[in-house]
Formats: sequence, structure tokens, C-alpha cells
Amino acid sequence: MIILKSRAEIDRMRVSGRNVAEILQMLRERIKPGVTTLELDRLAEEECKKRNAKPAFKGYAGFPFTICSSPNEQVVHGFANDEPLKEGDILSIDFGLIIDGFYGDSAMTVAVGQIAPETQRLMDVTQAALDAAIAKTVPGGRLGDISEAVQTYVENAGFSIVREFVGHGIGRNLHESPQVPNFGKAGTGPQLKAGMVLAIEPMVNSGKPGVKVLEDGWTAVTVDRKPSAHFEHTVAITDQGPEILTRLTTD
Repeated sequence: MIILKSRAEIDRMRVSGRNVAEILQMLRERIKPGVTTLELDRLAEEECKKRNAKPAFKGYAGFPFTICSSPNEQVVHGFANDEPLKEGDILSIDFGLIIDGFYGDSAMTVAVGQIAPETQRLMDVTQAALDAAIAKTVPGGRLGDISEAVQTYVENAGFSIVREFVGHGIGRNLHESPQVPNFGKAGTGPQLKAGMVLAIEPMVNSGKPGVKVLEDGWTAVTVDRKPSAHFEHTVAITDQGPEILTRLTTD
């Protein structure tokens, strides 16, 4: 069942989303060669405590960290560690928190120093695919409109869509109905209505679309070990169109 949120509930989700955005921005500013993902994880957890927020991922189904930190060929759900990041790496960070009973969830991929032009293009295309999807998040549309927007943009650019992981509804729970695939056909699926809140998250591979999960039971990597990028926003559908709850207000 898809749960529609009231205006008051979206107001509360706006607070969660703003805090997610602010903490991700802090992490972005720290990412450089020599920094470890364990340092970033600790910073995120410290910031949650300062804001009386609970990390959304730590302890969720046994996940042991506050952020999912996934460099290079890691697609999602990567474990933080004490290995320094290197010039030319990219790092995807997925982060969520809970404030006042409501979740916020967002992800970004960040360059570590100077990166290869094709890797930068991968990141740019993934970000643009998310923007294209958000533009379709309007009352009266269909869920498939969002999915097709991502798939079309990514595949037209020569990259591939990860199909094993999808976006999702979000609210009082981290994962709610509906699932939001990054592939599909426009005009299909549930009708989009004001009050729906979706976490839309393209995961895009530079090579083949396939992924596999490592022995830790969480970390997903590309089968060909080529880079992958991931961007995500929590988006509320309103009568005026989409509102990105996890975007910094200064953007």
C-alpha cells in the first residue's frame, strides 16, 4: 500500500531531508586523497548525535555503519574502512537519518581529486538522469514515467542501468511502497499523487549492468569491476509538482 503524507507530515520530512543534505555537504567538503571512509562515517554519526537524529542505516538489517561508502566499482552498500582514498577515485555515499519519526535519504558520488574525463561523464550522466526522473514526479503521471526517464537518459549516453537495486517510497519507514525501478515503460505502474514521497536513486555503471554482492553480504560491485555512480534524492509530490526534500536550500 502506498502511504500518502499530509502537509504536516511532509513538513516534518522536510526537516529530516534538510539535515541529510547538510551532513552530506559536510562529508563532500572532507573528501580528498588521504581521507578514509571510516573517518567520514564517524563524522556522519557525530553530526547525527549533535542534531538529535538517529542514523537510518546503522543497525538496519544488521548493517554496521552510518553511511554506505562505495568507491569506484562498488555500486552500493559498501563498508567504511581505514584505507585512504586515492587521487582519481570516485566515492558514492548513501546516507539517511530519522528525526521526529520521519526518514530522509540521499546519495551522491564525489570525485577524489582529479578523475578521468569518462568517469566524470559517468557522474554527470547519473546526476542528470536523476534530474530527468524528478521532472516526471508530478501528480497524474505514472511511476513508469520516472523509470523510463532514467533508463532513456542513461542508455542514450552509452552507460548501463543497475537493475538489482531500486528506489522506494519513504516516510515513517525507510523502505515503503512503491518500489521505484530505474528502468521501465512510461504510462505504466501506479498513478502518481500529491502526498507521495519517493526516494529516487539511479545507480549507473560505466560498463556492463550486472552486479554481484561480496562475501560480507552487503557490498555490491560491478561484475566487470568498472566504475559505478549513484545519486539519490527524497522527493515529495505536491500539487505544484516535485519538491526535493534533500536539496540544500542554498542550491
